[in-house]
Amino acid sequence: MQTRPASMFATGLLWAAIVVAAAPALGDAAVDTPSANAALQQQVFAAERAFARTMADRDVDAFAAFVADEAIFFGGGTAPLRGKAQVVSVWSAFFEGETAPFSWEPDQVEVLDSGTLALSTGLVRDPQGKVIARFNSIWRREAPDVWRVVFDKGSPPGAADTQ
Repeated sequence: MQTRPASMFATGLLWAAIVVAAAPALGDAAVDTPSANAALQQQVFAAERAFARTMADRDVDAFAAFVADEAIFFGGGTAPLRGKAQVVSVWSAFFEGETAPFSWEPDQVEVLDSGTLALSTGLVRDPQGKVIARFNSIWRREAPDVWRVVFDKGSPPGAADTQ
């Protein structure tokens, strides 16, 4: 007959074996380490900066590559632009001419622990560098290292943004 401590030890080993066996199945369920989340934040910062560079480079095709097929872009009090085709069609006007009508730069990115959605926000500036708005974009990870904008909405700059 086993003593109580031996049976507790055996039960503990059984639970440890179950946890070890289940760990690979749980691995893709969520980003569970701060370093993984920080790496994803850096991916979104890089994606947002590359997205902004498309405007500076006057490259509407590169811009389109960052827009999700089902994206919704809000702007100017009109009905939102729905879908990649409509967003790119309307935004194409911003790519005409040699000088970009505005630029943007992210100053904050937050990524869900699941690693599937992210928020980026930052200042929008006119060609002279004056702050004219704040953008807010929601990015979705569609494949490893591939982030696309699913929602975009600008807002007036806050008091702290214009100082």
